[in-house]
Amino acid sequence: MRALVTGAAGFIGSTLAEKLHATGWTVTGLDNLSTYYDPKFKQRNIRSAGDAITRFVEADIRSAPLDDLVADADVVFHLAGQPGVRKSWGDSFADYVDANISATQVLLESVHRSSSRPRVVYASSSSVYGDAEAYPTREDLEPRPRSPYGVTKLAAEHLCRLYAANHGLSTVSLRFFTVYGPRQRPDMAFTRFLSAALEGDPISVYGTGEQTRDFTFVDDIVEAVARAATAEVSPGSVYNVSGGGSHSVNDVLDVIEKLVNRPLDVRRSAPAVGDVQRTSADTSAIARDLDWRASTDLTAGLAAQLEWVRRGR
Repeated sequence: MRALVTGAAGFIGSTLAEKLHATGWTVTGLDNLSTYYDPKFKQRNIRSAGDAITRFVEADIRSAPLDDLVADADVVFHLAGQPGVRKSWGDSFADYVDANISATQVLLESVHRSSSRPRVVYASSSSVYGDAEAYPTREDLEPRPRSPYGVTKLAAEHLCRLYAANHGLSTVSLRFFTVYGPRQRPDMAFTRFLSAALEGDPISVYGTGEQTRDFTFVDDIVEAVARAATAEVSPGSVYNVSGGGSHSVNDVLDVIEKLVNRPLDVRRSAPAVGDVQRTSADTSAIARDLDWRASTDLTAGLAAQLEWVRRGR
């Protein structure tokens, strides 16, 4: 099988490339190495992935030789996008529209033009739910995003459904719930917490720390993504992907404190605009259709990420 992975230099994309390569896939990676965070981290991910990525193309989706890349793929894993809830407000919103909506539409058009018509597996986000109607949250409940970022991720989901319904494209959207693990972005909470814990530096926490999340280890995420590539599912399907068992940020800090065996210096600030108090996923649909369940608990996942942070110091 041949894969095109957009966002291949990212945290999840590079890990997915390794997973696919290990199971016999040929992987082409596409990434624009954006400056949302220091590109040196993405370049390190590419080096770490090694020969898992047979061909790497540094380009924006909207200017890449997309038709040629799509023609050589059996499955397109669309992980590229502009991340981050907190930075999606104000003038930055245009960047999110371009990277998350416009780029997705350009990609879907290319797949539509292709004679091979590869499946598209799209990386969506639990941010589409906002403050959900009910917990655990099912995929058929009304999405109510609380951030511009969530709005753009939901819009791209809708595009996947539109191209499935109107043009017969095989699309699957996966709503990731708070992904963590080795290679996590430097601006994300767990990387910041673990780095500060190792150095004995203050740890900055938004709000009280009682906000809860369904944290999901990256290896479990890429297993779900890989299964979505070949599973017999309806075009336009949407699935939650989560680690199961919501934990508070304070729970995470307690685990980290035990792992580093020293007290943490936690400094609390005002809640971030757009953050939700709780996420909790119903994963019965993906368990039924893809035979997928998370297998990594929070302590084991944090220990793996801690070791990765320690090696990178």
